[in-house]
Amino acid sequence: MAMKIVFATNNAHKLSEVQAVLGPSFELVTPRMCGVAEDIPEDQPTLEGNALQKARYVRARTGLDCFADDTGLEVEALDGAPGVHSARYATDGHDFAANNRLLLANLAGKENRRARFRTVIALLVGEEEHLFEGIVEGRILDHACGTEGFGYDPLFVPDGYDRTFAEMSADEKNAVSHRGRAVRKLSEFLSRYEAAKSSNG
Repeated sequence: MAMKIVFATNNAHKLSEVQAVLGPSFELVTPRMCGVAEDIPEDQPTLEGNALQKARYVRARTGLDCFADDTGLEVEALDGAPGVHSARYATDGHDFAANNRLLLANLAGKENRRARFRTVIALLVGEEEHLFEGIVEGRILDHACGTEGFGYDPLFVPDGYDRTFAEMSADEKNAVSHRGRAVRKLSEFLSRYEAAKSSNG
């Protein structure tokens, strides 16, 4: 039996990425499937705060075990921006093209293109809260390459590669990405948690 758990997102790209990493042992349920149709608030000043806020919001409305993530692109030459504001860097909505244009404009003329993606996952399970982090270091190109993925993927080349995330298959990206790393930590914890629960009861 696959473990059912609520993933506090309505982003289909993110949902499929995380499901691919978790595999068939887990069945992800969205907030909409549980009757939570409104936008989930995320107005905290840190990735950790946003992830916890989203998970607690869904938990309060469903009573179910759940997890939420927040991801930021942290660019050295921009003092860590866009960071927690990555999804709404250029506009209030999730306008990926506008965000990429603004990032390239703000990096124009800068030699330092170092950046990292950081994902934080907040898990609420039983009476416990846990945080898991995944980081991937890399650099920002001066033009977009590739059509896969979403967000800043066409601009970000992870260390050790000569292709952007948007030029990789989903499996390739998940193997090295920030979200993939955080989700694997989540998966290992949940597997241990389920095993302990089974042996105790």
